[in-house]
Amino acid sequence: MHIKHLKHTEIDFENWDNTIYHSMNRLEYGFSWYLDIVSPDWEALISDNYEFVMPLTIKKKYKLPYIVQPPFAQQLGIFSSYPITNDIVKNFIDKIPYFSYEINTNHKLFRDGGLELPNYVILLNKTYHEFREIYSKNTVRNIEKAKKNELKIINDLSTDDFIELCYSGEKKYSETTINLLKNIIYNGLEHNSIKLCGIKNKSEQLISGACFLVSPNRMIYLLPVSTPEGKKCSSMFLQVDQIIQDYSMSNMILDFEGSKIDGVARFYKGFGAIDKPYYTLKKFRPTFLVGKI
Repeated sequence: MHIKHLKHTEIDFENWDNTIYHSMNRLEYGFSWYLDIVSPDWEALISDNYEFVMPLTIKKKYKLPYIVQPPFAQQLGIFSSYPITNDIVKNFIDKIPYFSYEINTNHKLFRDGGLELPNYVILLNKTYHEFREIYSKNTVRNIEKAKKNELKIINDLSTDDFIELCYSGEKKYSETTINLLKNIIYNGLEHNSIKLCGIKNKSEQLISGACFLVSPNRMIYLLPVSTPEGKKCSSMFLQVDQIIQDYSMSNMILDFEGSKIDGVARFYKGFGAIDKPYYTLKKFRPTFLVGKI
């Protein structure tokens, strides 16, 4: 297999997106519009005729290029509609033209020496009743708590309301992060790849929200946001329960994007999510780059 390294301006984006669209391991992170936002100068490794493609999300420090996993893109790696063997993975990794990299490969790939990281997912192919049967007692208790607080589910939250919630949420985000998120949402809505939903209290105040990155068979829990009141009222339990209810008996996968944090992992597993790990591949970086990526 011949693998070529292309600079950003050399990539045929129509062919690229066609490969991502038809890939057996399709993730919205891999489309050119998404990469243009999270890693504007991204480059690529491709096989002849774009049968196999791999984005190279580069940054520069002191004019030295290196590869880093960009924000809001948990998994990348190689994409193809053909089987991706270990030999193909090795060939692509060996062709990376930069000395320093840290790459999260997607959930279909493995490479010896990679660090395994958890990712919790639910295949929504059961009835809602069947899912309720496998919820943990704590999850059921928190859903009922949220209902007693007379919370209201908003299935079509506006972008402005969600962004405003990001400013007032329990976790504080930098202006750079919020601007990046805005760009993802505005462009994602144009590509029918974003779903925004939220929870209001009985006074009609927005207390939590969630941004999902959506493809035909996967909903990625890209960013949940809660105010202190939302957390106290267990609003996010109600939000995820509603998503499961809305998409039950489908082939949709609810992808929670992680997590290594015990409490967060328990939240996901409480809905019946199982671990489908992905892998991080690292090549040692110069000391002046370590900790600055």
